[in-house]
Amino acid sequence: MEIKELTKAEEQIMQVLWDIGKGFVKDLIEILPEPKPAYNTVSTIIRILETKGFADHLALGNSHQYFPVITREQYRSFATDKLLHNYFGNSVEKMFSFFVKKEKIDLEEADEILKLIGNFKKNKS
Repeated sequence: MEIKELTKAEEQIMQVLWDIGKGFVKDLIEILPEPKPAYNTVSTIIRILETKGFADHLALGNSHQYFPVITREQYRSFATDKLLHNYFGNSVEKMFSFFVKKEKIDLEEADEILKLIGNFKKNKS
């Protein structure tokens, strides 16, 4: 299944849905930051998320309980691949260098990343 890009509003709703696992529109609104969006706004966004294949619902009486279909990890992988492809020419080295230059990664984190790479190499051989 092809994952589509989320708008900022859709991603905000999905973040809440991923956090709670399942919930009704009122549950989502309760968790969203102030100013709280209108019920109809959240309801419309969640239906768009269903159309895009990100969420589904279970009908309980007159209410719908929504749950994620795409995991946070699946979307993270999609978003990271898109970032890597569109802004760094598919070069992890360029992306890593960018984060180091912007001081988004400190030396301790860089050491941890190098350890992870070393462990990955050991496990592959």
